[in-house]
Amino acid sequence: MSFGGITKSVSLALVPEAGVGDHVIVPVGFAISKLDAETARRTLETYADLAALESPESTEG
Repeated sequence: MSFGGITKSVSLALVPEAGVGDHVIVPVGFAISKLDAETARRTLETYADLAALESPESTEG
């Protein structure tokens, strides 16, 4: 798995239908759910928005 420039190994044991190129939810190193590309895109956008809210630049002003 690659996310934010970081590559990690992930177990697909709990989501056997997932494969290379699929989008999955991965808490603590285990994929637990497969997502379609649009849902994955929206989720990543939401995470980016939340990260921007927490960044020091967002509190300066």
